[in-house]
Parts: sequence; C-alpha cells; structure tokens
Amino acid sequence: MLHFLKEIDAAAGPLAQSAAQAFRIEKLSRRAFMGGTAAFAIGAFASRADAFPKWPTGGETMPHGLVDDPLVFVSIDADGTVTLVAHRSEMGTGSRTSLPMIMADEMEADWAKVKIVQAEGDEPKYGNQDTDGSRSLRHHIQMARKIGGSVRHMMRAAAAARWGIDPKDARVENHAVIASKGDVLTFGDLAADAMKQPVPAHEDIAYKTEAEFRYIGKGEVQITDLRDITVGKAVYGADVSLPGMKYAVIARPPVVGGKVKSVNDRAALAVPGVESVHQIAGSIPPAKFAPLGGVAVVASNTWAAMEGRNALEIEWDDGPHGGYDSAAYMAELKATAEKPGTVFRKQGDPEAAFASAAKVLSQTYTQDHMAHAPMEPPVALASVTAEGCEIWAPVQSPYAARTDTAEALGLDPSKVRVNVTLLGGGFGRKSKADYVTEAALLSREVGAPVRVQWTREDDIRHSFYHTTSAERIEAALDDKGKVTAWRHNSVAPSILSTFAPDSGHQFMIESGMGHVDTPFDIANVSCENGEALAHTRIGWFRSVSNIPRAWAIGSFVGELAAELGKDDRDMWLELIGAPRTVDPKAEGYPEDFWDYGEPYAEFPIETGRLANVLNIAADAIGQSGRVVEGEGIGLAVHRSFVSYVGCAARVKLVEGRITVPEVHLAIDCGFQANPERVESQLQGAAVMGMTLALHSSITYEKGRVQQSNYYDYDVVRSDNFPVNVVTHVVKHPFEVHSTGVGEPGVPPIAPAIANALFHATGVRKRSLPFGDMV
Repeated sequence: MLHFLKEIDAAAGPLAQSAAQAFRIEKLSRRAFMGGTAAFAIGAFASRADAFPKWPTGGETMPHGLVDDPLVFVSIDADGTVTLVAHRSEMGTGSRTSLPMIMADEMEADWAKVKIVQAEGDEPKYGNQDTDGSRSLRHHIQMARKIGGSVRHMMRAAAAARWGIDPKDARVENHAVIASKGDVLTFGDLAADAMKQPVPAHEDIAYKTEAEFRYIGKGEVQITDLRDITVGKAVYGADVSLPGMKYAVIARPPVVGGKVKSVNDRAALAVPGVESVHQIAGSIPPAKFAPLGGVAVVASNTWAAMEGRNALEIEWDDGPHGGYDSAAYMAELKATAEKPGTVFRKQGDPEAAFASAAKVLSQTYTQDHMAHAPMEPPVALASVTAEGCEIWAPVQSPYAARTDTAEALGLDPSKVRVNVTLLGGGFGRKSKADYVTEAALLSREVGAPVRVQWTREDDIRHSFYHTTSAERIEAALDDKGKVTAWRHNSVAPSILSTFAPDSGHQFMIESGMGHVDTPFDIANVSCENGEALAHTRIGWFRSVSNIPRAWAIGSFVGELAAELGKDDRDMWLELIGAPRTVDPKAEGYPEDFWDYGEPYAEFPIETGRLANVLNIAADAIGQSGRVVEGEGIGLAVHRSFVSYVGCAARVKLVEGRITVPEVHLAIDCGFQANPERVESQLQGAAVMGMTLALHSSITYEKGRVQQSNYYDYDVVRSDNFPVNVVTHVVKHPFEVHSTGVGEPGVPPIAPAIANALFHATGVRKRSLPFGDMV
C-alpha cells in the first residue's frame, strides 16, 4: 500500500503529509524506537503518587475499549517536534484538536512544536474510534492526561539519569527538562534516552494541578485545521486523488428494499467519458449499513458519470415498502399513541391518579423524518489490488468501515486500510459506511481506484433518516393545579430495525433519551411505547431520540403553564422539584435503564443542575412570556448525553416570518477541557435547532422521498439564523466529570422557539417542523 501514499504525497497537500507521517509512526515498533537515533522519548518516574482519582466511564465497555499507551500516540523527533495521533474523526466538534491538546499540556509540550496526524481505522491499536454519542472527551480525557503525564515523567527520568541526579531535582517546563542547577535538555535531546524508561502506571504519575495547566481549560486553542479550512486547503473526502482513478455515481432504488427489474445502459455508455456500467446487489432491511444496491456508472470524470446515470433506463421493483406514505403513517402513529403501550417505566399508581384527577390535560406532538444533509455529501475513494484494499473517506467509524468493507470483499480486516479525511459535517450520517463499501466493490470490479461520489440529491433521498414519531403526554391535575400523574407514550419506528428484524418497538437506548429518564418530581409516572414498524432506513442523528422527547415535553410544559396561568419558569421548576440525585430504582426506572452508556453512580441525574441551567438562561434573557405583540420569549431545558442544557429563545414575527433575534444557552457539562469548543458547539446547535424547528422534513409518497436538495429540504440560512447566540458555561473543576457537548445543545431549541412563538402569537404548534405554518 505504500506506493499509493507516495503517489498522493507528490500530488496532494496536508492530508498526504499526515497520511505519510501516520504510516511512518505505525511502522515503528517499540524495538525500532529504542534502536533508533532520534525517534522517541519515554522514561519512568515514580517518586511520588498523587494521581487524580480515576473514575470508570463507558469507554471501557466500548468495542476495543480505551488505549492509553504513549508509545501508540506520541513520537518526538530529534529536532523536538512532537507528533500526536488523533484517533477520533474531526467533523467540527474539535476532538482532533482537544485530545492532543490535553496530551501536550500534561507532557509540558510547546503547542507551537506539536504536529497532529490522523489515525487510520485500527481499533485494536488505538481503542474505540466511533466518533459519536458526544463522548470523545468524556471517554478520553483521562486517557489523554495519562499519555501526556507518562511522557513528562519519562522525560524527566531520562534527564535525571543523564545528569546523575535525583528526578526531584529537575522539572519539565515548556518542551524541556531543567535541572535545579540550571542545566537544560530539550525534548529532542532526550528522545532516545527516554525510550529506555518504562511507562509509568497511572498511580505513579504526579499529574499537573489545574493551576499548572498551560492549555487545558483556557479556551485559547482553536481547532488545528482552522487555517486550512478557512483558506480552502483542508482535505476532505472528495479532495483525495490517485493516478488512474475512476469516478462513479450510482442510481439507487427509489424505495428502500427495492431492486432492479431491468436496465438499458446503451445511452449511458454512449456518453463521452463513460467507461462501464455495473449492477450492485441490493439489500433488504435489516441490512445494517450495506449498500442499497442499484446501477453504477463508472467514468473518467464525475460529470460524465452523472450524465451517464441520467441516460440509464431502469425499471425498478419497489419491494415491500412501495406503499409507504408519510401522511397515512403519521395518522397511524397518532392513533397508536392514543392507546396503552408497553410500559417501560412505572412509578406509583398512575391509573388511580388519573382516575381521581380533578382535570386531565393531554396533547400529542409529532415530528417528521429528518435527513442529516451535511454540507459534504458522502464520498469514498477505494483501491483494491491483489494485496488488499485501501480507502480514503470521511467516516465517523473508520474501524467499522474497515470491517464492513472486508466482509463485503471477503477479505481479512488486516487486508483493508482506512485513511480518515476531514468530515464536512456528519451529524451521524457518516457513521454508516455504505458508500465506502460501494467504492470498494466497484474498484474490485473495474481493477482501478474508484471514487464514488454521492450528489446532494443522492444524500437527501437515500439517507439513514432520523425516526419520525408521535409523542402523547397526559398529565393528571388535582384541584389545586398540581400535577399528580404523568403518562408519556412514545411511538416511533426504531433504529434497531436497521440492525435486526423489526420488533416494532424501541429499545432501551432510545427510551433512555428523554423518555424513561424524565426527572420530574411527580409521584405517579407511566412511560410507554406503542408499536411502529419501520419502512425506511433509520439511523443515528445528532441528539437522536432526545429531539422528539425534548420537543414534546418542553412544549407540554409550556401548555401546562398556560393552562394553569403560571410563568413558564415556575412551571418547569415546580415539575423538576427540589434539588435531588435521582434514585432510578425508587422512581421506577427499568432495570436496564441506559444512561448514555455511563455507570450511573458516576454520572447520575442531578435535578439541581437541571434547574440551574434553566435559571441561568432565563435570568440572562431577562424576561418571560409575551414581550410585545408579535414578540415572545420561551424556555426549555433538557438533559442528554449526561449534560444539562437550558435554553431561552426570543421569537419575533417579521412580516409573517419567524425570526429568532436572541438565544441564550446554558450548559453544565462538567469540566471543560476546551471552552472555546463548548461555545462553538452551542452556537452550532442553535442554528441546527432552529433548522429542525422550522424546516427539516422528509416525507414519503409511494415509498419515495419527496425532497431532493436544499431548495425543498431547507436549512436556516444566513439571512435568518439566530442573530445573537449567548452561551453560558457552568464552570467546574476537573473532578466534576466531563460530559457530552456535541449533541446536548440541540434538543431544547425547538420547544423554546415554539413556546416563544405561542407567547408572541397565541398560536400553539405541535408538529415539527412548523416554519411554514405562520
């Protein structure tokens, strides 16, 4: 595979350099390091033990777990250049910067002398690489400190050995080791000697105190790729080229589970540049992330391939989902939500409470399917040779891409290499590597490297969609207006249908996202799930099931407040109750309750933190309810990915158009390693949340997606994005565990906007999206 890297090196820019560097590092065994003259420095030091208390996370139980070996992640050249491996994919969250930054800080490296290379997909070597679930920092912050702390200790031990002094008489500072007598050795000077030192155990590392942090927690380190992204030099999937490569686009079945009945490719082959046409076998759900199948046109350039596809004459067999119709299906979901469902959580005696209630309020909230629609559509370049397969692609799960491709090609995974480019947005779509498999199959077929390019229309019409849902909530009130019982029936096709025969019911991971874990201080609770069979590919989407649950619960709390004549904030605080740590067993949570994969004892639900972010956002915006005619302020709060986010949004109608001139987002995500990234993620969440509230809707007719591009699958644009997004980050010391940031900002946006719209107009919206309803 090396020859491809060399060829890219000669022709391309930063990615090629990163790939070549990564290749060099992975080929250097520890023995090679130790025998080398300049490569690497590691050493042992165990004179005191004041490590921070290590806590368990879900990272240990992820596939291939966590790896904290500095030999895997760090190399140091003779000139002092420190090279750090980023094993997570970069799609805008900043993990490619933040984790190396933590390593650099803990080892006392000068950030100006640090290079970052992207790891290939190799989980046995690097540990879990699934960049999803808002867990890059919460799972790896301890790992990154361990790696950096190990290197720092080993550097000092190596220097002390050379000087013949006690390590206590030396310190590591800004890329050098300094003896108390004034002698200085740089990281480059010590590279070889430090290799002879063993890697210290966590308990033997004297970690830096927070006061000693150079970069961590400062918010002064911007993403490492910022300049390249800004000036157009960043390398995304479609920027990689290989000599002799071919270009392919694919006509996929318009209905999931459909297949080709017949195809006439004569006209396609007559298009200048078109070289061949190939059929790809289809897949019927549950197909995991296998390609949809269809007819591929391979050409000498992308335009010719697209023109060739347009010229194909294909007759499709739509299969079992040819009758899928969104409007009819939504009516079924709403009808199911009216009936008792399978009970997932039961607390107290909700039946008796509803039977004796002075009043019962109920409403159903719905949401259409949604597509991720990242700015960069899926793309992958694959080269299959007699030696194996090499891939370049923007993927969130590079190791899954590797194993899925190996399975499709009938190869051992060791014969497949996946190089990760930057992702031009992902939002969950690029955790499914069907497009990578397509490229690999076609490369094997034509005997040359092949880039498969999805168009915007391909992406909108053939995605793994966010589930559609109907959420019915009922509340029993006593004669004083206090909520005595809560019933929430969530009805939605399950993501599980993508992986296994469809049971028609959600599973605990989905229910744990704002359904069974609703932390209200209500004595009687029933959380239920009605049956709903899937008719399309359902996939992970930023914030996942938290979106419909936050939408429904946040809107219903606003309706309760209006019904009872209470201030929105007062209504929220009354339902949340006094600060407490939720006892799942006492409050009837299911035994298999899923807390975002984290051990509950370490990441419990704390209602005081939930109320606090609500109060921060509400206080910051300064008002509540109706401001003036046509202008209102709404509130919502939600816990997801073990973080707490409160939102206060101001809505103003301008010539009948909904505008959001002001949003305050308050987040409690524990310790923040890189506050700059926290703020950026919240700002992005405000834009995406407004998009979901007003525009995002995928609908079906005769099994076919009716939308195709940004003109009919709209997003918030620069003339109507939230104008003034103010972020409020609750500060914590390192001991308060870092939690999710990438996704938690999204869910409370839509209900806050809907509540604000109600105050502005008196009109209550109960279906997402609602942007065209005013």
